[in-house]
Amino acid sequence: MKPFGLIGIWITGILGAAVLGALTNFANSQVSALYFRNIMHWRDVSNISQAIVAQGFFEGILSGLLVSTIFATIVGIISSARCPYKYGVRYVGGLILMAFVCWIIGGLLAVSLASLSPEFYRHTFIAVPEALNDRLRYAWVGGSIWGIQFGGIAAMFIFIGLFRAAWTGHIESAPNT
Repeated sequence: MKPFGLIGIWITGILGAAVLGALTNFANSQVSALYFRNIMHWRDVSNISQAIVAQGFFEGILSGLLVSTIFATIVGIISSARCPYKYGVRYVGGLILMAFVCWIIGGLLAVSLASLSPEFYRHTFIAVPEALNDRLRYAWVGGSIWGIQFGGIAAMFIFIGLFRAAWTGHIESAPNT
């Protein structure tokens, strides 16, 4: 039955976002644990890297619940609940990949801003370090987090549009229903 495909798409989206959150926060923990100590007020956390990864996993689940629920619901409406899992999960994969790319873009944009206008950056964002290397690492983490969050939402709308175009026959890759 195809409605089970939608449930699979929904669950895959949630799990994919959780894994992406954990992996990107693992990378960010290697770049600047100071960012998390300052922003999350984790001054007394002994295993900061583990806490950062857990936070990424948790936020990934929450973001995945929101994005995947909207995505699977709209896919269900567009396909009249007939979208097969194998077909729909390609769009979930694209959405997750695009969110990852936005993580990179957000980090690069923040590093650029912190490089081009360090005074503005330090005055605009919370507890930014003075030293250049620390400031750029801190900027990467903050920018990459914003990038993945806003990029994930934008990706959802883009992949809903791509799915709709394919499903309604505007793109040749739609399955025979």
